[in-house]
Amino acid sequence: MKQLLLGNEAIARGAYEAGVRVSSAYPGTPSTEINENIANYKEIYSEWAPNEKVAVEVALGAAVSGARSMACMKHVGLNVAADPFFTATYTGVNAGMVVVVADDPGMHSSQNEQDTRLLARASHAPCLDPSSSQECKDFMKLAFEISEEYDTPVIVRLTTRIAHARTLVELGEREVPELREYKKDIRKYVSMPANMIGRHKAVEAREIRLAEDANTLSVNRIEWASRKVGVITSGAAYNYVKEAMPDASVLKLGLAYPLPRKLIEEFAAGVETLYVIEDMEPFYEDTVKSWGIACSGKDKTGVQGELFMKKIDEKFNNAPEAGPANTPGVPNRPPVLCPGCPHRGLYYILGKLKLTVCSDIGCYTLGALPPLSGVDTCVCMGASIGMAHGMEKARGHEQAKKTVAVLGDSTFCHSGMTGLLNMAYNRAVGTVIIADNSITGMTGHQNNPANGLDIHGEPTTQLDIVKLCEAMGVASVRVVDPFDLKELEAVLREETAREALSVIITRRPCALIVKQNNPVYACDPDKCRNCGMCMRIGCPAIIKTATGVRIDPTQCVGCGLCGQLCHFGALRAE
Repeated sequence: MKQLLLGNEAIARGAYEAGVRVSSAYPGTPSTEINENIANYKEIYSEWAPNEKVAVEVALGAAVSGARSMACMKHVGLNVAADPFFTATYTGVNAGMVVVVADDPGMHSSQNEQDTRLLARASHAPCLDPSSSQECKDFMKLAFEISEEYDTPVIVRLTTRIAHARTLVELGEREVPELREYKKDIRKYVSMPANMIGRHKAVEAREIRLAEDANTLSVNRIEWASRKVGVITSGAAYNYVKEAMPDASVLKLGLAYPLPRKLIEEFAAGVETLYVIEDMEPFYEDTVKSWGIACSGKDKTGVQGELFMKKIDEKFNNAPEAGPANTPGVPNRPPVLCPGCPHRGLYYILGKLKLTVCSDIGCYTLGALPPLSGVDTCVCMGASIGMAHGMEKARGHEQAKKTVAVLGDSTFCHSGMTGLLNMAYNRAVGTVIIADNSITGMTGHQNNPANGLDIHGEPTTQLDIVKLCEAMGVASVRVVDPFDLKELEAVLREETAREALSVIITRRPCALIVKQNNPVYACDPDKCRNCGMCMRIGCPAIIKTATGVRIDPTQCVGCGLCGQLCHFGALRAE
């Protein structure tokens, strides 16, 4: 039977057919749908972990115990998981272990364009690079075979277009290997220096063997056509090359690392001109050049942004320039906070008080955009607290009174707790704001330890953020409704003036996960003075006209923020 599946759905299906027993993940676009779909397979234990490091540790524990396992994350999540993962390639596994990592060329929803192939090489982990949903499913099964044959965790690397494109997939049956026997082996699994010196030699030998075997691996294949031009490529770029350069010979690499040197040398010798066309970094190109083989590619495409068919057509076939940047009359549409978003009131007050705001990754990061313009820094999960702490230690208590850290409930669970503990332990002065909207919002409403529901929506232990902050030694912990602007402003003024560490929890559910029964607002044109106060919150339901404002009733959820800002009573609930 065949089905149209997203790449992420196909990854989940491949895990199911490969007999995976345990899957742990932290949501992050473009990888989120993988574990969401795995949760539909009752034969697989699946969970949302607090962060990617924990997810890899869970998967490693399951694999060492004898069960096929996996962890899923986006590219920057592998940075968080690097500590256990880099050592796991030394210890090896027992049953197969696969880490699925989704890269984001073009930074559609990420803070950088990091290339996971570089981390695969740095960690000595094999890396597969599928180019279709069918390959996503098939490569997952192959990844577990490689993992068990070569005693190593394996990376399956996706990119946004592969993760979110639908192509036909031939479904198979689930085949579950028997649980492998667990045997205590401290020389293998206890990463003491004396043990890992020996394991490093095993890693080196394994990598040499796999690189040799890669020359005959079926996922690395030559597709001969015209010998005038040859292209080495993989992943999403393979599809664009086949469309833009149909007459070229192609070496398609399914195994991105380690590379099949003999096969590449054979291919290079068989063509007149050799190009390497790959998303992001010149990973293949630099390696091929280091072997003394003449080739080019990044001199034409550059390393920034994602590849697509018309870009390859332009750069390699001299076709006219094409793409969104070359399409006149198309306005930019920056992302905005949703109507009724509980973060909107928070950022309005932060801007009013002219505070320096160290933010984190999440919906609330959108508070950086006009008209709210309420964010000064945003680096990674958990960095808000550390950066605010660093500013206070560098510039003194007066800076702390003008600086706040903002992060969400899910991000606090992911990476914020240790930063707050650091502030408490090191006698910091400052204010941390936990914007608790009861969900992991930006990635599509996944549950987390702070809302008391698991990946299946079933009740579980709920983290009490207030008690946790108090247990850490935070001097003042206060909960406030971010839709109550007067109270929120008063609390912010009090806590930022405090000569101690404080936490403010702005608590109200995401507007998209609670049923809105509030009456919508409307503008009375006789009372509107067109002063523009209501426009300062950047609500997409409020539309400015020449004579005043009007409110789009199809977008308004009746949160009432605009009514609090109008001094003339023009904005009222209908």
